[in-house]
Amino acid sequence: MSDAPNRPDSLTDGDLARPMLALAWPIIATELLQVAYNLADTLWLGRLSTDAVAAISLAFPLIFLLISVGGGFTVAGSTLVAQYTGARSEASAGTVAGQTLAFITAIAVAVGLLGFLFTDAMLGILPSSPATAGQVVPLAGDYMRVFFLGLPFLFGFFVFSALMRGYGNTRAPMRVMFVSVVINVLIDPIFIFGFEGNPLFEYLALGSLEGALYGITGFAGLGVEGAALATVLSRGIATALGIYILFGTSAGPDVALSDFRPQFAFVREIVRIGVPSAIEQSATALGFITLTAMVVTFRPEVVAAYGLGNRLTSLVFLPALGLGRATNTIVGQNLGAGKPDRADRAVRLAAKVGAGVMLLVAVVAYLFAEPVVGVFIGTGTASAADTVALGAEYLRIRAFEFGFIGVLQVVLGAYRGAGNTKTALAFSLLALWLGRVPIVYVLAFVAGLGETGIWIGMAAGQIIGAVAAAAWFTRGTWKEAVIDRPGVGGEIADSRTED
Repeated sequence: MSDAPNRPDSLTDGDLARPMLALAWPIIATELLQVAYNLADTLWLGRLSTDAVAAISLAFPLIFLLISVGGGFTVAGSTLVAQYTGARSEASAGTVAGQTLAFITAIAVAVGLLGFLFTDAMLGILPSSPATAGQVVPLAGDYMRVFFLGLPFLFGFFVFSALMRGYGNTRAPMRVMFVSVVINVLIDPIFIFGFEGNPLFEYLALGSLEGALYGITGFAGLGVEGAALATVLSRGIATALGIYILFGTSAGPDVALSDFRPQFAFVREIVRIGVPSAIEQSATALGFITLTAMVVTFRPEVVAAYGLGNRLTSLVFLPALGLGRATNTIVGQNLGAGKPDRADRAVRLAAKVGAGVMLLVAVVAYLFAEPVVGVFIGTGTASAADTVALGAEYLRIRAFEFGFIGVLQVVLGAYRGAGNTKTALAFSLLALWLGRVPIVYVLAFVAGLGETGIWIGMAAGQIIGAVAAAAWFTRGTWKEAVIDRPGVGGEIADSRTED
C-alpha cells in the first residue's frame, strides 16, 4: 500500500487520456467496492425478508442526511490538496490533510451522537402505510442506531480517500477498501443469521460446521442490526489502515502531528469551500427523504423495489462517478499549476468518455434488468416476485438517463476541482428540487401513474440537470484556482516552518 502516488507532473504535463484513466479506474474500483458493502447487506437481508430490505431502503436517506454534513467538507480537503500539489507546495498539502482530518472527525462524533439520539424522531417524519409502519420502520430504527454509533469509523475512511485522491494517489484507497470489503462480506452473514440457518454455510455445504458453532456459541444472529455492525467493524479497519498510510508512508500528503493544531486561516478556507458542498449533499439527502416519504405511502413491495433499484443504479453510475472525481483532481492540480486551458481540455475529454461508457451501460441495464434484480430477492414468495418485477421496470426506465449522468458527473467534478462549489450546488439543486421531486409528485399522484411515475421522475430530473450544467460550463467562468487567495497560502506554509 505504499506505492508511490501518481506524480503531479503526470496530471499537469503531457498526455491527458492516460493519466486520466490511471486516476479514474482505481476510483471506479473503490466505488464499486463501496457499493459492495450495500449490495452485500441487500443480498443477505433479502434472504432474511422483504421487510429487512425495505428497512434499509428507509434508513439510508436519513443516514445520508447526517453524514452529508461532514461529507461535504471532504470535497474542500480534496480540492485544496489537489491545488497545492499542482502548485508544488507539499507542506501546505500536508497541512490541508491534517486540518481536514481533525475538523471532520469532530463533526463525525457530534453527528453520530445526534443521529443515535434522534433516530425515532427522524423515522417519525416519514408518512407510512400501516404495513410499512408496523413491519419496516422498527427494523430501520434498529439498523440506524448501530450505524450512527460507528459513524466516526466511516468518516475516517471518507476523509482518507478524499485526501489521497486530491494528491493523485487513488490506488491506496482502493486497496484499503478491498481489505475492508472482504472482511465485511465474510462477517456480514454471520452477524445477520448467526450459526443457525445461515445461507452462507448452506452455499458452502458446511452444515455440520454451522451446527457445531451454534452448539458452542448459541449465536442466532442479530438481523438488520448485525448488518450495520458488520459494516461499522469493517470500516473501522479501513480507517485504521488509512491513518497508517497517511502518517507512516510517503504514499500521500506529508502529514505531521503539528498539522492537527488549528490553523484558523485555513479552517476558514475549508469552511468556505466545504459549506456549499455540505449544503449540496444535505439538500440531496433531504430530497431523497422527500422522495422516500412519497414512496413509503405505497405497499412494501414498491418500497423494496425503489431501494433495491437505487442501489443498482448507484452501481452502474460508477464509471461516471469515477471520471467525475478524477476530473476534480485533474482540474484542481492544473489550476494550481496555472494551466486552465489544460483543465478545460481534460473536462471535455472526460465528458465524451463518460457519456459513451454510460450509454453502453444503459443498454446492458435495459436488456438484463430482471435477472439482475432477481439476484437480490430470493425468498420465493409472491411478494418477492412482485418486488422483482417492479425493480426491473424501475431499472429499465432509469437506463434512459445514464448517458446524461456521464456528462453531469464530469462537469460537477470540474466545478468542485476549481473550488467553485457554489455552482455545483446550484445545478445539483436544479436536478433534484426543480427536477426529480416535483416531477415524481406530479406523475405519481396528480397524473395517477403510481409507481411508474416515480421511476420516470427519477430519470427526468437528472437529464434536466445535466443539460443545464453542461450549457453553463461552456461559459468558461470556472477557470480560477482558490489557493492564491490573499493570506491563506502564506499562513499555512509559515505554520509548518515554525515547527
